[in-house]
Amino acid sequence: MLDTSRGEPATTAPAPATSEEDPQRGCLFALSQPPLMIFLTVIGTLLLLAATHDLFLL
Repeated sequence: MLDTSRGEPATTAPAPATSEEDPQRGCLFALSQPPLMIFLTVIGTLLLLAATHDLFLL
């Protein structure tokens, strides 16, 4: 939406924090979270069990 006020011009947003103040977190940070790792372990185990069942018992 356009600013149509006749007052002082709108200020711009502050500059993003530098890497020293707030480092960006990427994929490795997400993988280090315990709930995600537990979820991925359970899913991997289920896939492994299903694959071995298909290979050896069917």
